[in-house]
Amino acid sequence: MIKVGIVGGTGYTGVELLRLLARHPHAELRVITSRSEAGQPVSGMFPSLRGVVDLAFSEPSDDALVGCDVVFFATPHGVAMAQAPGLVAAGVRVIDLAADFRLKSPAEFERWYKMPHSALSLLEEAVYGLPEVNREAIRSARVVGMPGCYPTAMQLGLLPVLEPASGGLVEPEGIIADCKSGVSGAGRKAEVGTLLAEAGDNFKAYGVAGHRHWPETEQGLAAIAGRRVGLTFVPHLLPMIRGIHATLYARLTDAGREADFQALYESRYRDEPFVDVMPPGSTPETRSVRASNMVRIAVHRPPGSDLLMVLAVEDNLVKGASGQAVQVMNLMFDLPETAGLLHVPVLP
Repeated sequence: MIKVGIVGGTGYTGVELLRLLARHPHAELRVITSRSEAGQPVSGMFPSLRGVVDLAFSEPSDDALVGCDVVFFATPHGVAMAQAPGLVAAGVRVIDLAADFRLKSPAEFERWYKMPHSALSLLEEAVYGLPEVNREAIRSARVVGMPGCYPTAMQLGLLPVLEPASGGLVEPEGIIADCKSGVSGAGRKAEVGTLLAEAGDNFKAYGVAGHRHWPETEQGLAAIAGRRVGLTFVPHLLPMIRGIHATLYARLTDAGREADFQALYESRYRDEPFVDVMPPGSTPETRSVRASNMVRIAVHRPPGSDLLMVLAVEDNLVKGASGQAVQVMNLMFDLPETAGLLHVPVLP
């Protein structure tokens, strides 16, 4: 059994990790930390875990964590990079759900997260945790920086047409991502904008001048394409709890005007267990992936247009965060990639 520790078990990604790992056939939860809730039983905060998780929250001490095989950080930015060097030196593998190991440039990290990076050697070796792109590198990684929720949807939506093997079917400049997220994407904290009376019965854009997931996505798309990709990304807040819907637009090249994009996407994702390419004409819904690790994608060519339009939906807390982190853990420990993740989406 894999001995698992979680640092920061009181947020939405933390409780989602608990839900998934508590029934994982090859994982044993050993440590769940929370500085503010130390000593409190996990089931006291999350009644949904009564009879499932018997641990109590503990102080985030390296002494307890070094007995684990892998430690997940479901914490604010800056925490993982402070603790990861000691854990890695002790032979513990680290999976960070925050942003500490996403951006490869320390200067870009400091620009967007307003703090210097304190673990530069680990940043250099860290692997970006998108399995559909970096599967083999993840297997041997000591540190994995998990993608954000929006970047997961955007990159998987555009991956087949940006890979060099596709033959240059879309223009890599001028890609537009019109994305919407449920309120849980903002985290489990007291904030006016996510109050029911503020977010309910409302719909708005945010981060239009610049969102932290933009440089991460541009970095990932450039790695996929082997060249710079120009991206305009506008996120929106939806009055719902879970889910991301990304509508992606890319201008076709001359070669792309003759391409069969349905066949391309079906071929690229045929062997991917958590990407479902839907039939022609489909419009995927966020509720079709709720509480699952699945991304559903539909490809469209608007009539009379030279645009490709890709629709992608995911659960921002599962494939967009904790589920994908468990998928990465499975790869790191040579387990079936689907272990503990074959949940049927919840409907209604």
